[in-house]
Amino acid sequence: MRVLVSGASGFLGSHVAETLIDQGHEVRALVRRSSKTDFLESRGVELCVASLETGDGLEAALEGVDAVVHGAAIVKARTPEEFHAVNAGGTERLLAAAREHCPGLRRFVLVSSLAAHGFGTNGNPRPVDAESAPVTHYGHSKLAAERAVLAAADALPVTVIRPPAIYGPRDTEMFAFFQIVNRRVVTFLGSPNNRLSLIYVSDCARAVVAVLTKDHPSGRVYFVEDGRTYSQKEFAETVERALGKRALKFSVPIGVVSVAAIGSELWGKLTNRAMMLTRDKVNELKEQQVCAGREIREELGWEPEVDFEEGARRSVAWYRQEGWL
Repeated sequence: MRVLVSGASGFLGSHVAETLIDQGHEVRALVRRSSKTDFLESRGVELCVASLETGDGLEAALEGVDAVVHGAAIVKARTPEEFHAVNAGGTERLLAAAREHCPGLRRFVLVSSLAAHGFGTNGNPRPVDAESAPVTHYGHSKLAAERAVLAAADALPVTVIRPPAIYGPRDTEMFAFFQIVNRRVVTFLGSPNNRLSLIYVSDCARAVVAVLTKDHPSGRVYFVEDGRTYSQKEFAETVERALGKRALKFSVPIGVVSVAAIGSELWGKLTNRAMMLTRDKVNELKEQQVCAGREIREELGWEPEVDFEEGARRSVAWYRQEGWL
């Protein structure tokens, strides 16, 4: 099978491409001219320069492919409009091109996010079929992308995957927390008892490939996670064990985080940069970021292989091998 992967030069996308190749499939990566592609080229991935913002090059990128994995997205933006233009608009353009040029497509997979659905209460996940209730502009933009894809379910076989926080080798976002623990001082933003679900990157990539290769109805939505939830405190303690270090831990009240977010936003405006810490992001920090992947286990036979204890050890080993720590 020949698979077009958008976002292949990024964290999860590179692992999806790698997993597909290891299973004997051909991969074509949709990239920008500025994308870093050394790893993809080393694995024999075909590169195709195209633009999700304008649609330029999408017809050529889709020529002769059997399936599409759409993972390209932004997780921080300067404005809400930028989130929607890239995450929703880019999805709509790629989907429209697939419908026009690949009527025999075997599967179009959107890598969405738990943020599109909304978060649990009292540490319990919300059902996959509950009404979506995102709390951030990012979440709303990913929900808009989901709705565009699911609206095409009668025209193309489509599936949506909603991962929680993803971590592992080649990740830079979660790596920041490993760095903080490595420096022996950890600040919890909000309650250390808030819970989150996690997924190791190779497990998430295997789930994407399972969705591509195993029969299921068009329009299905699946969560993926490693089988348990973790409090912020448990998360930090697991990273401590992986690093072999103990850190001083303290909590920052959410009100203080909100004030810091205002300062971060002002700095972003002054420098014309997208900032990760915003008042919008604080809405997410208040939540129980948990989900449950029962449906993908029962319907497709997928199972996670790596829990956070093992995944943290593997991540630390990779970071040290690459000189990141």
